[in-house]
Amino acid sequence: MQEIVKGFLNFQQNVFPERKDLFKSLASNQNPKALFISCSDSRLVPELVTQQEPGQLFVIRNAGNIVPPFGPEPGGVSATIEYAVLALGVTEIIICGHSNCGAMNAIASNADLENMPAVDHWLHYANAAKSVVDERNYDSVEVRLNEMVKENVIAQLNNIKTHPSVSVALRKGKLRLHGWVYDIETGKINALTKGGAEFICLSDNPETCFE
Repeated sequence: MQEIVKGFLNFQQNVFPERKDLFKSLASNQNPKALFISCSDSRLVPELVTQQEPGQLFVIRNAGNIVPPFGPEPGGVSATIEYAVLALGVTEIIICGHSNCGAMNAIASNADLENMPAVDHWLHYANAAKSVVDERNYDSVEVRLNEMVKENVIAQLNNIKTHPSVSVALRKGKLRLHGWVYDIETGKINALTKGGAEFICLSDNPETCFE
């Protein structure tokens, strides 16, 4: 906790004064153009990876970068997506998984989550990805996990399309969806190609997008 407070004091004393005009402009309004949905994993920081300033990304973070399908009892993720699309008018939505994801490893390895019932229930929203992965053979546990991460991004992109706000915006051509996988060790991002055929290196193909 001391380190956290120390960091805040450094921000307040050194960082904030240099960016005072920026924060003043954000005090009463925000106008982000992208919604970034990522895992809560401490090793993935959306603003750092994308080098975006405060006010540029609207962010959802949860275990496994999961988007539950729209249902009769929408939760916090659904409400945040709806607000981002309808109130803020974001034009891009990025769903970003990452290497060595603990949530995806639990699913891929059929981990016993009896002592974490909330986590167990939450990860069922990745069942579509697990079904795809279970139909294939892999050379190693690591390869299986990597594929689980990719398939989960695809599954969550399919889930988000069930949300009325997203569906309508897509039909009107006002919104694009993107699927990314961030590699923690190398700092590289693989992006799902248009049409969802494969993941390719984003730095070599910067125009790559899902929709």
